[in-house]
Amino acid sequence: MKKLIDLYTDWAGETPAHVEKLAGQGSNREYYRMTDNNGHAVIGVIGTSRDEDHAFVYLDKHFLKRQLPVPQVLAVSEDELRYIQTDLGNMSLFDAIKGGRDAGGRYNQAEKALLVKTIRELPNLQIRGARELDWSNCYPQPEFDINSVLFDLNYFKYCFLKPTELDFHELKLEANFRLFAKDLTSEAMDSFLYRDFQARNIMLDAKGNPYFIDFQGGRKGPFYYDLASFLWQASAHYSFKLRRELIWEYYDSLKNYTEVPSVRHFARRLALFVLFRTLQVLGAYGFRGYFERKKHFIDSIPPAIQNLRDILDLDPKIFPYPYMMDMLRRLTELPQFAKIEETARNRADGYKIAEKDIYTAHPQDGPATFSKYDGKGPLVVHVYSFSYRKGIPEDPSGNGGGYVFDCRSTHNPGRYEPYKKITGLDEPVIRFLEDDGEILDFLKPVYQLADHHVRRYMQRGFTSLMFCFGCTGGQHRSVYSAQHLAEHIHDKFGIEVEITHREQGIHTVLPAKKAKENAG
Repeated sequence: MKKLIDLYTDWAGETPAHVEKLAGQGSNREYYRMTDNNGHAVIGVIGTSRDEDHAFVYLDKHFLKRQLPVPQVLAVSEDELRYIQTDLGNMSLFDAIKGGRDAGGRYNQAEKALLVKTIRELPNLQIRGARELDWSNCYPQPEFDINSVLFDLNYFKYCFLKPTELDFHELKLEANFRLFAKDLTSEAMDSFLYRDFQARNIMLDAKGNPYFIDFQGGRKGPFYYDLASFLWQASAHYSFKLRRELIWEYYDSLKNYTEVPSVRHFARRLALFVLFRTLQVLGAYGFRGYFERKKHFIDSIPPAIQNLRDILDLDPKIFPYPYMMDMLRRLTELPQFAKIEETARNRADGYKIAEKDIYTAHPQDGPATFSKYDGKGPLVVHVYSFSYRKGIPEDPSGNGGGYVFDCRSTHNPGRYEPYKKITGLDEPVIRFLEDDGEILDFLKPVYQLADHHVRRYMQRGFTSLMFCFGCTGGQHRSVYSAQHLAEHIHDKFGIEVEITHREQGIHTVLPAKKAKENAG
């Protein structure tokens, strides 16, 4: 610790005013937040492996040169066992999406948006980060190869498979392991394999932009690995629908950095890495759980086994390893892995890439017509939620225009006791509606209609547009819909939006922004 303080003093010109040890990050490194008298903080790191620290420092410098979102190493000791880096704060992606994880995978729209932003940034690090990178600096090896695959497969065999006491033929399994390893390494790829790409290793700034940390184990390898590692992390409980959406977001972003394979080829290759990653984590769970008796890892085994069951339900032609696949199927049928109750979902769809529903706005239809409202601007949008029992809200502008949408066709949270005293602004109701999914399908065409109408009104200089959402009591579905449409319009166009939840007595204003690139 004294040597870390000395390093800080040499770098800052003064001793730190305060030093706070941070919680362990799953490695032997120690982290400290070091603050000066002005409240400016940096992170001090004490490592145990010079080679591992060297890898991080080298990669960090290289990534910063590429202007990638990583912390900056500010000072390094001569023996490279201590270094100081910029402080990215306390909010990790893991912490930010805790609500959805604790709700068993019922992620709300804000949490999904963070996941989308993160997964779209990953190809930037993998492809641009690999350019001109000297792989000899990577730790503990420079490249993902057959030997590293076989090491992980045997880790699974000895630390998980054997302790289950399942009977299997070692030579037949080894032969299939070698075929599997050969297929996993059959495509040469000059991309950066993060290896430990998970929500805990992603920090978020105040705007929710992701920054990557703990990449010292990275090496040259296939980009599929990190995608499989992130989306099939058992404890995250990502639904198959969400996985499918995030796979598409990744694939769509990847096009910006490199030539992509066909959707079919991409999906089949990804499935191979999902299987490999699943066996890899089961090996880790077996060692940490069966041998070290750590409860967290024992508790992680059932969802990982369920992931394995889902993989086994895919087209068997994807996995030409008959003995290994038969052994894995028998493994999932063992009594100690009693089958987890399935939710109503199509499991195989989790590996498909679904084309997004992309709305194309109508082209401008010639010169604007003339009316007494043209050119008056700026536009203000008024959004209401209401109860049909008390009538449709009146238009305050006097134009008598706008839209009224009936939400009563969607599933009503108000039928259930836990939601009767809360509204569509409250997280439990939001999760109920989004998990059910009907409200999202209901709003999709509403957003499309609203986008076109708002854009056209802005072009013509109209001053007022009204959207109303009604339901039985004006408490749950209409409140959710009104709030989300209002935020959608404000985020997309940057104009003033007034929100009135009439039956709740709530009125808020989202003020106009100075500029918005996509306002036109």
